[in-house]
Amino acid sequence: MALLIIVITCFMVILGTFQSCHTPDDFVAITSPGHIMIGGLFAIHEKMLSTNDHPRRPQIQKCVGFEISVFLQTLAMIHSIEMINNSTLLSGVKLGYEIYDTCTEVTAAMAATLRFLSKFNCSREAVAFQCDYSSYIPRVKAVIGAGYSEISMAVSRMLNLQLMPQVSYDSTAEILSDKIRFPSFLRTVPSDFYQTKAMAHLIKKSGWNWIGALTTDDDYGRLALNTFAIQAAANNVCIAFKEVLPAFLSDNSIEVRINHTLEKIIAEAQVNVIVVFLRKFHVFNLFTKAIERKISKIWIASDNWSTATKIITIPNVKKLGKVVGFTFKRGNISSFHSFLQTLRLYPNNNNKPLREFAKVFSACKHIKDGDLSQCISNSSQATLTYDTAKTTENHFMRNEFLWHYTEPGLIHSIQLAVLAIGHAIRDLCQARDCQKPKSFQPWELLDVLKNVTFTDGKNSFHFDAHGDLNTGYDVVLWKEINGLMTVTKMAEYDLQHNIFIVKSQEAKREFRILKQILSKCSKECSPGQMKKATRSQHTCCYECVSCPENHYSNQTDMDHCILCNNKTQWAPERSTSCFEREVEYLDWNDSLAVLLIAFSLLGIAFVLAIGIIFTRNLNTPVVKSSGGLVVCYLMLICHALNFAGTGFFIGKPQDFSCKIRQTLFGVSFTLCVSCILIKSLKILLAFSFDPKLKTFLKCLYKPVPIVLSCTSIQVIICTLWLVLAAPAVEENTVMPRVIILECEEGSVLAFGIMLGYIALLAFICFAFAFKGRKLPENYNEAKFLTFGMLIYFIAWITFIPVYATTFGKHLPAVEIIVILISNYGILCCTFFPKCYIILCKQKTNTKSAFLQMVFNYSSHSADNLALSHISMDCTNYDTATTDLTPGNNAGACQNHNHLVALAGRQKLTKVSKTLHQKRSSSI
Repeated sequence: MALLIIVITCFMVILGTFQSCHTPDDFVAITSPGHIMIGGLFAIHEKMLSTNDHPRRPQIQKCVGFEISVFLQTLAMIHSIEMINNSTLLSGVKLGYEIYDTCTEVTAAMAATLRFLSKFNCSREAVAFQCDYSSYIPRVKAVIGAGYSEISMAVSRMLNLQLMPQVSYDSTAEILSDKIRFPSFLRTVPSDFYQTKAMAHLIKKSGWNWIGALTTDDDYGRLALNTFAIQAAANNVCIAFKEVLPAFLSDNSIEVRINHTLEKIIAEAQVNVIVVFLRKFHVFNLFTKAIERKISKIWIASDNWSTATKIITIPNVKKLGKVVGFTFKRGNISSFHSFLQTLRLYPNNNNKPLREFAKVFSACKHIKDGDLSQCISNSSQATLTYDTAKTTENHFMRNEFLWHYTEPGLIHSIQLAVLAIGHAIRDLCQARDCQKPKSFQPWELLDVLKNVTFTDGKNSFHFDAHGDLNTGYDVVLWKEINGLMTVTKMAEYDLQHNIFIVKSQEAKREFRILKQILSKCSKECSPGQMKKATRSQHTCCYECVSCPENHYSNQTDMDHCILCNNKTQWAPERSTSCFEREVEYLDWNDSLAVLLIAFSLLGIAFVLAIGIIFTRNLNTPVVKSSGGLVVCYLMLICHALNFAGTGFFIGKPQDFSCKIRQTLFGVSFTLCVSCILIKSLKILLAFSFDPKLKTFLKCLYKPVPIVLSCTSIQVIICTLWLVLAAPAVEENTVMPRVIILECEEGSVLAFGIMLGYIALLAFICFAFAFKGRKLPENYNEAKFLTFGMLIYFIAWITFIPVYATTFGKHLPAVEIIVILISNYGILCCTFFPKCYIILCKQKTNTKSAFLQMVFNYSSHSADNLALSHISMDCTNYDTATTDLTPGNNAGACQNHNHLVALAGRQKLTKVSKTLHQKRSSSI
């Protein structure tokens, strides 16, 4: 025996004696024997009575401030255990209990826990220190409680030593789900993670984003506030202020802190919603003073006090505003109601809280129900006497009063905790004789309890991997009915789907009323506006600015305006939606397009008319001097194609029209300018008297190769353009409200090269035409060709800046106008003078008139020429008066080279007459 004492070191936990606690048994609140003992921890009193700020001796102090609702929770545990004992769940096995009052203090709870851990059936209240507690038999097998998370954390750390199961009915701190730190802790309520998530969801759903938060300075309060802050931020809800109150009523600074908190609430006038994570006695004191200061807000209640009758029955509580709270889901507690109906106080009852309640109730029975709870709480601090017989005759202290103070959600949670332990013991005792105290250890019960499935008669339950029982929440509203404040159910909160289930129309109406109350830092931004951050650190404080152009917002309080689809949509400033852009292009119905088409058709009519006139006067000197029928027709066809090609610039752009319109213009206009180049060379060659220039022009003048080569170069340029970077249809979205369908040229360089090449040929034509501008007037086109080229250059030089600065659907019209001007300029200057002579001056369109014109020109030019320079080659004349290919008139001039020029005007006249005679034969 001595060796055993040496090996097993026992240490005594001496529970100090002070007033009511003289022996450890005095510390027990309620006890009942059984084969298997279950411990219970309940804060039956609000606080410990202390005369000093800090304790000086390690003594258990007297508890004061009787809490009726918690007293009812102890009765719920007793009732649930008795229900199991009276059922067939544990056949032959009776559950006993030891319930302790924590007095809302960690110290008292720790003292009770030491007794739970003390060795079973030991004459001394001792906890034996061992390296392995696997075979250790403590006083109890499991513990139900505590209510407050702060106390449960401390108790759980001690129970972890022996892995004794602890099932809490009200401790909701999220940290308790951590099975590394709290491996033996379980609970029949959800974690605060879900409660804070539900609160944030409710606040957002109601349209509030500027709120206050009150909490206690303990593990529960700080953790709940931190979790709620995270959930609030995720829902774009800002916390305007956070006030922390001392956790215990014994703290002398609590009154000062409550007053400071109320001043803060009054100062924050825009905050109309306050979330409260406080204990019942905190809320009672806070609300009492708030009523005095006429503070009216929306109070979001945590499960700690949302159904507390003590607070609901505060006089004039309705003046505080609205209270919306979260409470644990209710179950069927009708049997507990019946239990209260039959509750009696007997002399042999080992139930100290029941005796105390009978005592204080006897002293306060003359008080109205509204003030009765406060009278009981205050009276518990005094020494009272009561008449047991009289109390018993009073149907045990008005049982309906006790039922009125029942919190259904908590009662159901306690029932579930007892049922979970009962079912776990049943599973464990199927192969054991549990009437013997040493049949199993607490850690074995913990293993079974974690996986047990149990029922309350209607629903099945089991603990999740974190040891939590996620039953969900009821959302309640304090509502005055028949002059009394009543807790009414508004909705249910589904934890899994994060939604509120509202079943009644009345509840829906209440939700709509809540939404009408504003609690915002800034005025709500209407659709068409967005929030702009201010200097405040809170994102909920902002200014409202209008959405810029091409942006919209279709909801209130949007952080950013949504960008419209730039390609197909547009929106004006402060728009609530996007509008489809109107597709525009130079349509056939457009008035400008109709005008341009009219000019094009008129040009084609001119071309046809000129062709007819030239065909009918094919053998006249004017037509022959124009280069002959082939050149004229070729040029007229080019003009007709240019006029017709303008149609490809009008109408809805297509890939084919985009490709064909520029290449058609480039090739046909190049062919036309090439013909003009040949005409310029021919005229200059026919009437040139400069031997050197004449020799050069003879070598250069190759009509067919020149036309083919000049045109082929343009064909090559256009082909490369189409192959490498072909024009295509493009949607131009530069203009804010319309989409311009236009042809994107593909390569600006290729487009420039094409136009530049035409300009180069035109410049050469201009140079040759300018050289021969003073030749015979009636039959010489050089002067008009010069004007035509000038018109072309002016038009296209003007086109470049206009085209570069013009945008919109009328951009193609700019190029059409330039093409028409160029075409009309060349057509008019090339063919209209000839037509005028043919139609209006027919007398000059004869052989004799033509010879006379040549004679006059030769006579005029002889003054400035040496006699040796006036000889004209027959071929030159033939070329000037016939087609590009010399005919049979070469023989008419075979004797020309024998004429000798004579000096002086007299001899020139004779030579000229001789020349005219010889030319007349060829005409």
